[in-house]
Amino acid sequence: MKLLLTGVTGVAGLAVYRAALVDPAVSHITVLSRRPIPPWAVLPPNATAKTTTIIHDDFLSYSPDLAKQLAQNDACVWALGRSVAGMSEKEYTEMTHGYLLNAANALKDAGVGEGRKEGDPFRFVFISGENADPTETSVQMWARVKGRAETDLTELCASTPGMKARIFRPAYFFPPKKYPEDRKNQRPAWFRALDIVMTPVVKTLLPSIYTPTEDLGKFAIELAKGRWPEKVLFRNVEMRELVKEL
Repeated sequence: MKLLLTGVTGVAGLAVYRAALVDPAVSHITVLSRRPIPPWAVLPPNATAKTTTIIHDDFLSYSPDLAKQLAQNDACVWALGRSVAGMSEKEYTEMTHGYLLNAANALKDAGVGEGRKEGDPFRFVFISGENADPTETSVQMWARVKGRAETDLTELCASTPGMKARIFRPAYFFPPKKYPEDRKNQRPAWFRALDIVMTPVVKTLLPSIYTPTEDLGKFAIELAKGRWPEKVLFRNVEMRELVKEL
C-alpha cells in the first residue's frame, strides 16, 4: 500500500508516520507538509528510503499535476490540525474543514478512485476528535467544525466511486515519554507540566478518553489498510478495544 500522510510534524501525524514506516504492508509514504520533517524526530532507519516529502504551502489549492501525483496513492491519513486555542472560528474552519475538503476534492478530480478493484477503495482516514458533533449543535466551536468536516468528507467519498471515508476520533493524547524530543518540541513547558498530572489521572480514572499515542498510529494505519471495513466512524473507546486485536 502506498500512503499519503499529512500533519507529520504534529503529535498524531508523527505517530502515524512511525507506524507506517515499520508496517511491511506500507510500501511507500508520501508526506505532504508545509515544513520538512523535523531533524529532532527519531525515526526508523528506513525512513529516507521509504518516504517522499512534498513541501506544499497552500492547502486550499492543488495544481492538476500535484493532484495526479497524490492520487497515485492507495490511502490517505489526514492528521493535519492544531489546537483551537487562540484561533478564531474562521481560522479554525479554514484549517480543519477547508484544508481537508479541498484535498479530498482535488484527489477526486484527479481520479483517485477510478479503476480500483471492488472492495479495495481509496481510503481517506480523517483524524478527528472525541466529541466532534456532526449535528453542529455543540456549544464548543471546534466540535461543530470537526463534525461538519466529518459529514462533508463522508458524503463526498460516498458519492465518489472508489473512495471511502474512515473517521477516527481520538481523545486525550500526549507525546510519549520514549521520545523526549517530541515532548520538548511539540508541547510548551506549561503543557508538559500539566501532563505529568493529567496522564496518570486520565489513564486511571477515565481510560475511555485516554489515547495511547502509539495505539493511535497503529490504528490509523489499520484503517487505511481496510481493517474493520463494515464501519466508517470509530470513537476512542472502540479503538481501545479493537487495537487489542493487532
